[in-house]
Amino acid sequence: MTATPDSFVIENATLILPDRIVPGGWLAVSDGRIAEFGEGRAPERGIDLAGDYLLPGLVELHTDHLESHYAPRPKVRWHPLAAVMAYDAQIAAAGITTVFDSLRIGSDFDKGSLGEEVWTLADAIKTAVAEGHVRAEHRTHLRCEISSPDVIDQAERYVAEYPVHMMSLMDHTPGQRQFRDIAVWKTYYSGKNGVGDDAMNALMARRLAMHEANAETHRRRLVEIARARGVVLASHDDATPEHVEEAKTDGVAIAEFPTTIEAARGSHAAGIRVMMGGPNIVRGGSHSGSVAAEAVAREGVLDIISSDYVPASLLMAAFDLPRRVPAISLPEAVATVTRNPALATGLADRGALAAGLRADLVCVHMTGAVPVVRQVWREGRRVA
Repeated sequence: MTATPDSFVIENATLILPDRIVPGGWLAVSDGRIAEFGEGRAPERGIDLAGDYLLPGLVELHTDHLESHYAPRPKVRWHPLAAVMAYDAQIAAAGITTVFDSLRIGSDFDKGSLGEEVWTLADAIKTAVAEGHVRAEHRTHLRCEISSPDVIDQAERYVAEYPVHMMSLMDHTPGQRQFRDIAVWKTYYSGKNGVGDDAMNALMARRLAMHEANAETHRRRLVEIARARGVVLASHDDATPEHVEEAKTDGVAIAEFPTTIEAARGSHAAGIRVMMGGPNIVRGGSHSGSVAAEAVAREGVLDIISSDYVPASLLMAAFDLPRRVPAISLPEAVATVTRNPALATGLADRGALAAGLRADLVCVHMTGAVPVVRQVWREGRRVA
């Protein structure tokens, strides 16, 4: 094989295959695809990984990280194209080769969302991709706050102007889902916004009124939009059997961050893939009092891991999971951040070390228990 930027051989690697680990393995890439792989001496000399792990490029479905690059402080806005490129560089450096950029639509009740500025970020992503500035493949995940008065207008405008690949149905109303305990909601948002009890009570009253006026009709309309355009649907913060039944009726494919073990069990049993956060696994529990991802994994109902608010947590969680839950093998854990999220969103061409699939690859060196990304390829091209 003649080495070119997207055709080469990797040797002396520990391959993480879908069903086993192959030490001292090799893998050949041709025209950006995996051509073949094997154990022992490579058919020709190539990139020597010195025994480091080689695994598929990570697939990230839900990351809150983009907006923090554009709005790093209250009332501060960074150059949008520069923000997208900085975010993309951090994503690629974490081993993520396919990322669903999470953009919130619908005015956030605590005024934390970008509102109309979402179009600024959408244009910046479009420009960065079109001009070849990005390392990862970028797809769109619209996070839709169903009680917001303007969520339908924004959703309809977005799908008319930009490609959308995934939509999640969110409801952060006090007394609902993640915030069934209103005291938890008050603690979370008062700490986030630094406001007093009177202001929190007024905010809660406004949110409850919006939920009553909008949640049901907006959810139905968003489901219609997703179905009409073949967009993958996700539920968000399901807590009860009723939430699971609603998700089944709506044709939801992914349950993002169920807050109770009952909701996780029900979703998995219904064929809805259960997603939990990487930080939840790495930290040993939820920061907001919801069910621990480790408990979901022990039940055998964890399908997908998302980095949520820390890109590096995706890889860390995958390597930490077998230690926390010995019944889960390393190949099975790696699948939660590669093949499972890819298949859940219709991307059958990536997510595993298998002949014919995209050569989205990550070289990982272990420093103690910490996985360190050393090299990243997307479709055979070195991107980090």
